[in-house]
Amino acid sequence: MTELKYQRIVLKLSGEALAGKEAFGISQDILSSIAQQVKQVKDVGVGVVIVVGGGNIWRGVAGSSQGMDRATADYMGMLATVINSLALQDALEHQGIDTRVQTAIEMRQIAEPYIRRRAIRHLEKGRVVIFAAGTGNPYFSTDTTAALRAAEIEADIILMAKKVDGVFDSDPMENSQAKMFKDLSYIEVLNKGLGVMDSTATSLCMDNEIPLMVFNVNKEGNILKAVMGESIGTFVGRES
Repeated sequence: MTELKYQRIVLKLSGEALAGKEAFGISQDILSSIAQQVKQVKDVGVGVVIVVGGGNIWRGVAGSSQGMDRATADYMGMLATVINSLALQDALEHQGIDTRVQTAIEMRQIAEPYIRRRAIRHLEKGRVVIFAAGTGNPYFSTDTTAALRAAEIEADIILMAKKVDGVFDSDPMENSQAKMFKDLSYIEVLNKGLGVMDSTATSLCMDNEIPLMVFNVNKEGNILKAVMGESIGTFVGRES
């Protein structure tokens, strides 16, 4: 078997990705597909951490734009990520994968509080760990959570699971002539304002030299291809 390129990964899932073709809610078909793909990489010995967004249920920025207090709106968004995390945990456990959810906001009846050493211990025991409730702070996105947790657990890469094949120079959903980048540097992402992740998260990845792979999660087997180092999607690193 081909040698693994990445031994420990952070899989960043957007809430919108969980909605599938719908604009709202959780698609059981998408959950099942993601769980099966995670099982593929678990079976070859990869340590997997998942950070999931909540945009399929609630977006804090959208709430604040309508006059809601920004901190309150963001806390609501954090709770939405917990709902998604529990759904994902259930899907993974149906695949026979031992899974733990850790939340940045304590809610002990349904999940563990986030403790870095405990999360690493779960990984050492072969469990998948899902980080929910963002960083526990308003004004920070789940992209920033993914970058922060990746640094804390010393992940090899962040896999940004999207509905599109990679990073494009314009929206491929609206422009059929949009061109996809194969490689980018962190500085190019920041300077060009590309929608890989927000600037705070990108800067954190740059400072800690955490590479990113942006790819289409709806193509079966893509997560496994990514950990094997196959050229799928767009790679973001120190040099382009």
